This record gives sequence, structure tokens and C-alpha cells, in this order.
Amino acid sequence: MTEPATILACEGVTKQYGALKAVNALDFTVRRGEVLGIGGPNGAGKTTLFDVLSGLSPATAGRVLLAGKEITADAPDRICHQGLARTFQLNAAFDSMSLRDNVRLAAQFGRRARAMPGLRLSRATQEAADQALDFVGLTPRGATLAGQAPVIDRKLLMIASALATDPKILLMDEPVGGLTHAETDVIMDCVQRLKARGVTIILIEHVMRFLVGLSERVMILHHGEKIFEGPPGGLVEDATVVDVYLGAGASERLRGHLNGGAA
Repeated sequence: MTEPATILACEGVTKQYGALKAVNALDFTVRRGEVLGIGGPNGAGKTTLFDVLSGLSPATAGRVLLAGKEITADAPDRICHQGLARTFQLNAAFDSMSLRDNVRLAAQFGRRARAMPGLRLSRATQEAADQALDFVGLTPRGATLAGQAPVIDRKLLMIASALATDPKILLMDEPVGGLTHAETDVIMDCVQRLKARGVTIILIEHVMRFLVGLSERVMILHHGEKIFEGPPGGLVEDATVVDVYLGAGASERLRGHLNGGAA
């Protein structure tokens, strides 16, 4: 049977904290194999949206569907086992464990529920972890303690840990925040190779050359609501986006980048 073209759908998703609606009646869909970029000012509700999608903070109202199945009230581990993984703004890892062991834990517990975890890792788990480490280029540094790894390696570790769960869709929250230009290029290459493998990607990022360079479609949020959705080239033509997010200067720089100028 042919899989539906839409892998993720949000229908009227709202996340409310008291009187504050961090996400307000949001509707959007994501196609299989697509890279969707999400931008917007600080406080726009971007990370809150990821928290809702991944089950960390259940929606107040609305529905989330993954591959046609509602996951709105599912726990994070169950959502992960159904094929949705994520990375975080801050470096999420067990600092006292090696990079390799962090990824092995993700492979062991992120792929399926385990009533009895056991004391030994299966060959399949070890192979999945090794493949994920190799994919992001961390194999030579696998024995390094996560707490002693540089920022770029900790970013790659989160991607490897997510990849080890065998995701259908990957949420990436500011994956190049704090990185140099060259390090950003490393993550860009990684995302491009993930897409080539058929992984659907939703990414949040303020670094515009990263956002527009990878995204087929961009959604801009402001005060929890969608103010723009369309191709990256439409950002600089949208007066509301320029007014509340880009500003005139950034808009012109982005226009130059979209036209093939310097990043």
C-alpha cells in the first residue's frame, strides 16, 4: 500500500500557559522527505511547538498526526518509537559517558519499548550506534567523554543519537547556534545527507543562510501564530516578515544571499 504524502499534520494546535498562548491554533502539514524551516523572533513559540510535537509538553487543544495516526496525547518515548526524534538547543547528553555510549543508549531505548532492558547490548543496537556515529563523522572520537567534547561534536552527538533511533522525521532545534561558519557547513552537509536518506526534517534556526539554504519551504511564527508560509524566496517580499522579524538590513542581506551573493 502506498504511504500517504503527508507525514506530519498539525490541526488547530494550541499550547496555553495560563492566559498566554505560546502556540495558537496552528495548522500546517509536512510532506515525506521535505525539509521545512521554521523561523521567527525569540518567544515566537518555535521550541514550544517542538515540545508539543515530541510529547514533552502536551497540546492544550488541537491534534497532531504522525503518518496519519494521532499522537497528541502520546508520551515522548512512544512518539520516538513511532519514528519522530529531535535535537535540542542546549547540548543534551550524559556528560560522564563517552560519545559512543551516549549513542548506544539512544539505539537501545529509542527504537522500541523494552520491558526488560537487559545488561548487554544486542549486536543490532551496537551496529545502529556505530552507523550513526560514522554518519556524522564521530567514530574517531567515539571514546571522548561527552562533557569534554567541543560544541560542534556535541551538536553532532545529538544528531547521531536521534539517527540511532531510526527516525522517519527529525526535529532540529537551532542545530548551528554558537557554531563558526565552517562548523555550520558541517551541519549543513549532514542535513543534506539525511534528506538524501529519506528522512523528513523540520528545523528551527536563526542563521538565515542555513535556514534558506536547506529548506524547501519556510514557516515564520510570531506570538505563537503563523505569519508566513511559503518558499524561502518569499521571505524578503513579505512586508510582515520584514517588519516583525528580519528588519530592513537583514532583509537586504538575505535578498543578496538568495540571489547568489555572499552569505
